[in-house]
Amino acid sequence: MNQAGAAGSAKTDCGTVNVALNAWVGYTADAAVFDYLAKNKLGCTVVEKNLNEQISWQGFASGQVDVIMENWGHADLAKQYITDQHVAVDAGPTGNVGHIGWYVPPWMAAKYPDITNGKNLNKYANMFKTSESAGKGQLLDGDPAFVTNDEALVKNLNLNYKVVFAGSEAALIQSFRTAEANKTPLLGYFYDPQWFLSEVPLVKVSLPAWTPGCDSDPEKVACDYPVYNLNKVISTKLANSGSPAAKLIKAFKWTNADQNAVAKDIQGGMAPDAAAKKWVDAHASVVNGWLK
Repeated sequence: MNQAGAAGSAKTDCGTVNVALNAWVGYTADAAVFDYLAKNKLGCTVVEKNLNEQISWQGFASGQVDVIMENWGHADLAKQYITDQHVAVDAGPTGNVGHIGWYVPPWMAAKYPDITNGKNLNKYANMFKTSESAGKGQLLDGDPAFVTNDEALVKNLNLNYKVVFAGSEAALIQSFRTAEANKTPLLGYFYDPQWFLSEVPLVKVSLPAWTPGCDSDPEKVACDYPVYNLNKVISTKLANSGSPAAKLIKAFKWTNADQNAVAKDIQGGMAPDAAAKKWVDAHASVVNGWLK
């Protein structure tokens, strides 16, 4: 991305903003739009740092991270860094509503309708065996750093499955794409917002309904994932600096459809700043509201 000239600068010096980049394309979309505006409208110097979710939070204490653009829960980290250490603050909702769950490709839901009820998963375990699943059904997860209760769920729901990690969001997506194209069995972790669901409409498997507190002990989780109202987190230092970047982050709010549109362009090969510019140019009134 190119540095902006003085024409887009705010009166208050923006300075340098260190933005954590977590490893899923929806997050990349959030960060791309913020980074584009911070550079081209506020005159900020933006430094992007590729970090996993947990390491990103540690950066608030070390001074190496100023912004997490999309936080999925992490009540324990919020307590540690916001409540106890006071090195970070909640910067408000992104507007995105997050869902995590177990999914099968559409062909499986059509052929085996009862597979979408988690109570029936053991009936189909043999179908999901792979060379990596140790004689059990495979439950495919993504990046090991992603929020997941899956190993505890398999144990506590007495499921004859083994969690296997694809290693990345891209590998998880390709596995689902291949499973649908070749009509091969796959049970996997997935989430929304995610642009891929518009390409292959994965079907969610129902687990015991989430209720408040059912997932408070990570070792005893036996319920589905909650709905996540995704939020932004910024360093206390940035929040108190008077930087226009802090104001922009707090004002930043869009929809799952907005994020998916930018993410799909990035996934399709468009540079993040170009995808951000495309969205910004098409949503001038929204962006102007953020920049007021």
